Amino acid sequence: MPRGDPAMSPAAPVIVGDTNDHRPRKKAMRVKTWLVVDSTGRVLQIDAGKQSIMRRTGLSARDLRILDPSLSYPSSITGRERVIVIKLEHIKGIISAHDVWLLNSRDPAVVPFVEELKRRFLHYHEANEVKIHGNGGAEQTAEELAKILEGSQESVERSLGLKEQRDRLQTLPFEFVALEACLEAACSCLDEETKALEQEAYPALDSLTSEISSFYLERVRQIKGRLVALTQRVQKVRDELEHLLEDDGDMAGMHLTSKLLQEEDEDASSSSATVEEDENHELNNDRHIPNPLLLGDPDISPDDRLTPQRGPLNDEIERVESNDSRGAPASHADVAELEMLLEAYFVQVDGTLNKLSTLREYVDDTEDYVNIMLDDKQNNLLQMGVLMTTAILVLSVYIVIVGVLGMNITINLWHPPNNSQEDFLWTIGACSIGTIVLYVGIVTWYKYKRVLY
Repeated sequence: MPRGDPAMSPAAPVIVGDTNDHRPRKKAMRVKTWLVVDSTGRVLQIDAGKQSIMRRTGLSARDLRILDPSLSYPSSITGRERVIVIKLEHIKGIISAHDVWLLNSRDPAVVPFVEELKRRFLHYHEANEVKIHGNGGAEQTAEELAKILEGSQESVERSLGLKEQRDRLQTLPFEFVALEACLEAACSCLDEETKALEQEAYPALDSLTSEISSFYLERVRQIKGRLVALTQRVQKVRDELEHLLEDDGDMAGMHLTSKLLQEEDEDASSSSATVEEDENHELNNDRHIPNPLLLGDPDISPDDRLTPQRGPLNDEIERVESNDSRGAPASHADVAELEMLLEAYFVQVDGTLNKLSTLREYVDDTEDYVNIMLDDKQNNLLQMGVLMTTAILVLSVYIVIVGVLGMNITINLWHPPNNSQEDFLWTIGACSIGTIVLYVGIVTWYKYKRVLY
């Protein structure tokens, strides 16, 4: 039996070149530029990929997808274990307990927001320094600012305002200060766009009511499109704030500083509990010291013998109960602070939405007025058409009579014996009067039947 061709054998190796060229290549990680503003107001630019951000913040890929500019996600405020993911209008970033990460820092609309963040964080840092060194420093700083501004009434008001702002910043954690700045920037942006749209819409609508033309109709159509889009954006922000206000769990989860301090307390308590357990274990293993309760020490009274010994378990139970009793009011206070903060901007967004609703009603009223005017003109045209049709019908009767009398037929009716001009005039006059009377009668009948007004 002849041997087969080795190249055709199934076990023969086939050399096709370098196999590394045919392996699926991994896609290059997209590195994005993040603008980081820390609690002291310092600004840094960091180039980091998705995996690096996930390791630093503990976020999932789904959470980071909210900040992707190529995807159209609605406005959202999401609290996670260590950070808050915020997307409000042009603001896309991550808020932690120590800094803020902004994604679209090159956007011209974000530049003023970054400056506002730096100013707020600088005041926050100064307020914390004043809180550490005592309240006297704040009063002294206010007095120095007043002296620098030469003691005028304006300077006194500015110094008092600065002191009030610092006192307020002392009561808010860092993430709430950053969240307030984001909410203020987003709400102010929506309010400014609403005011600009109102200034443009009301004159255009008034012009349309005074003169209906294609130019004004096209202008109002564009304004209505912008109004619908802006109303949807404001409605999404309002719904997000309303959702947060209705859920105390989400608001409590957004207090990052409290969770960070709680973790530190738990670590410290766990380490101290471990040390106490080791000490108690060493004491229990020490057999050289007898138990006076068992030996019947005469120095110990019977009541003391009946008293149970305090062990590490009792200490741990008391520590947990004390922590629970101290943690519940603090958590309630934290939720109350955030609730007050969200309610203030919820009222502002709701007011903006009411302005847009009022403008939408004005647009609808203008459209109704324009439709009424167009219907009225259409009715006038229809009435004119009815009158013209009736006139044509009556004239057709007159033309038929003239045509019949104009026939060239040799009968006495057409050729009377006394042919004169007077007969012709009487005939024309009678036909004309008859036509007019017929037309007036038909129009009167139309009005009687309310066909014409």
